[in-house]
Amino acid sequence: MVTNQLHALMHTGFLDKGIQKEMEEEIAGYDEKIKKKEKEIKEELEKENKKLFEDLQSIPGIGPRTASLLTITTNGFKDFEHYKQLISYYGVAPRIFESGSSVKGRSAICKVGMGAVRKTLYMAAKSAIIYNTKCSELYERLRAKGKAYRVAMIAVVNKLIKQSFAIAKSGIPYQDNYGLSVKG
Repeated sequence: MVTNQLHALMHTGFLDKGIQKEMEEEIAGYDEKIKKKEKEIKEELEKENKKLFEDLQSIPGIGPRTASLLTITTNGFKDFEHYKQLISYYGVAPRIFESGSSVKGRSAICKVGMGAVRKTLYMAAKSAIIYNTKCSELYERLRAKGKAYRVAMIAVVNKLIKQSFAIAKSGIPYQDNYGLSVKG
């Protein structure tokens, strides 16, 4: 917010150098606080759920921030028995809006859940489309069928959640060809 204010004031041409310096120091202070909190969170995760944290990052598309959010919000995946519960918890489950037989609405995600995690997973899905073979195949298949970009992206988000859940419950790091038998 302060960065936006500084940017706006700089473009007005009426910014006093003293105010500019004060705002830049304030921004630097916030950046330091953010780095300190991120370090504390990482240390806590490594102490409590180090293996899970590392295993989640083995999934192409999931980085440290996404792995930490998934681990923290699910209590190390201990609070969930099935991946469908997790999809619903994050608010990315499909929902059809209709009333009886006369009102047909469009389907969309329910959005009842954690918006910050949903946004982070959406960004992870963008990366997963490039680096995660299974997510890329899913995305391409849905787009080839004529599905909208957002529909395909939410399907990739759900795929990432399923992969994360499987890794958390099995304790095995991500393997791209897991479960495929080699025919010779």
